[in-house]
Amino acid sequence: MRKTEKDFCILLLSILEHANRETKISEFLNRCVSDLLGFAECDWIGIYFIGDGIQYYEKESIDADQNSSLEAIKSEEGFELKHDFGLSQCKILDFLIENLIRGDTDSLSQFMTRNGSLRAARLRDVLVQLTNAGFEFDSQTEGLYKEYKSLVMIPIRVAEKVIGFLIMKSRQEDYFAIDDVEFYERICGMLGIAILNNRTQTVLRERIKELSCFYGIARIAAEPMFSLDEALQNIVGLLPNAWQYPEITVGRIILDGKTYSIASFNAELQCQTSEISIEGIKRGIIEVAYTELMPQIDEGPFLKEERNLLDTIAKLVAQIVERKQAEEDRILLHDQLRHADRLATIGQLAAGVAHEFNEPLGNILGFAQLILKNENLSDDIRKDIDKIITASMHAREVIRKLMLFARQLPVKTIKVNLNKVINEGLYFLEARCAKAGIEVERLLASDLPEILADQAQMHQVLVNLVVNAIQAMPQGGKITITTKLVGKNISLKVTDTGLGMSEEVKKQLFIPFFTTKDVNEGTGLGLPVVHGIVTSHGGTIRVDSKMGEGSSFEIQLPIKEFRDAGKTIK
Repeated sequence: MRKTEKDFCILLLSILEHANRETKISEFLNRCVSDLLGFAECDWIGIYFIGDGIQYYEKESIDADQNSSLEAIKSEEGFELKHDFGLSQCKILDFLIENLIRGDTDSLSQFMTRNGSLRAARLRDVLVQLTNAGFEFDSQTEGLYKEYKSLVMIPIRVAEKVIGFLIMKSRQEDYFAIDDVEFYERICGMLGIAILNNRTQTVLRERIKELSCFYGIARIAAEPMFSLDEALQNIVGLLPNAWQYPEITVGRIILDGKTYSIASFNAELQCQTSEISIEGIKRGIIEVAYTELMPQIDEGPFLKEERNLLDTIAKLVAQIVERKQAEEDRILLHDQLRHADRLATIGQLAAGVAHEFNEPLGNILGFAQLILKNENLSDDIRKDIDKIITASMHAREVIRKLMLFARQLPVKTIKVNLNKVINEGLYFLEARCAKAGIEVERLLASDLPEILADQAQMHQVLVNLVVNAIQAMPQGGKITITTKLVGKNISLKVTDTGLGMSEEVKKQLFIPFFTTKDVNEGTGLGLPVVHGIVTSHGGTIRVDSKMGEGSSFEIQLPIKEFRDAGKTIK
């Protein structure tokens, strides 16, 4: 039945309605093919869309004696026109498409309409003409001729550029009237505008999604309350909505071996990956994947714009990591400066207190010793005076430590064998260790060179570290003392199997008067004094500890010559 202009207007309205929906180009073209097949009542219709690649959408009607319709909807990634088409699965159609795009239609001029469409009322005539022009038949061309008798190929243009073709085939000769072809040409003009509009809307939606993602990342980066872990976890949550299919999109960030993800991630499916590099060093990756297989487009199922988006997000993540780490370093430096200022203040206070207490303590100790020389004292009185002398000696030792902490005592540097200092120091401590059920193991390097140091202070360092280890093992355990040569440094390590320390305790170890012990067990000056001695010798001290697994204190002292070696340094 011949179609009227009203029928074509209804078809145009239907296509416009599809175009106004916010759908992907593939869905739009598939709907158009279905409408066109139903409208034209021919045997086969296909739309070849030449975008970033070439996709084709086709539907075919089956014989009337069958009760259902056959649909074949295909989509493939295309290739450059100068090479090969291969999409229609028919060499003759590929040849015709290529020539129509190039405008090489001289040999087909009798079949061309004034608007540049190919109308083959009898397909056999076109094949004969092409044969005369040198085209070689093949089995596919023969199959096409046997099945179909007439053919129409109408370009779909946008601004004079061919972006696709509407191809219609019929098993009847002269099925497509010239007037009908003109109507279909008008429909193709509308299709071109609709495709361009759809592409524009699609690109706009993708850009809005990208901008929304960037805005979300910027807000996360500007939030000072977020830790680095929280920031990365929130960024992962923004990724799905920035991709084509957010409902099946998952993302993850891997930084320094730690993974941030909001759902199970399977990189073996379709996945995009970008490196996170900081100062030229690869620190991790950012990945986006689909949980279902999707059609191939630019980069697998992903748009080329999405590749650029992922690379940009990776750079933003790198910047956020750098800034967060810089903030952490700044806070750490600020704490260190406050700690140093606090130490200086306490040092001044300690020096003043030590000087003030020295004289009265000297008087107490002197008079107690004088009283003790009296032969008429009873045993009970002698015991009490001994206690006074012991307490005074202990107080004087505390003051000496305060003086040392405040750097009020002179340092004398001589050649010191650290192994010898350890053996001498342990001579007095091993009995205490045995009584406490503590095993002492020595792993001393035999070829340890001498260092320039204050021997008394080195002895004090060892004693303080061992006593600290003993107090950390109330139920007994093992102390291991190790010395070795590390580059241009001598290493002394004291390891125990005691209670260990929390991170909070470790942060305050070297703060004067800080202690976790009972009042009668420690003054909180032992480790600060060790820190002061090691620092004054140009060395470093490192602490490793875990709750329930013990602690390890490693001191490294430099091997170097002092110009004023052997002299007193104040």
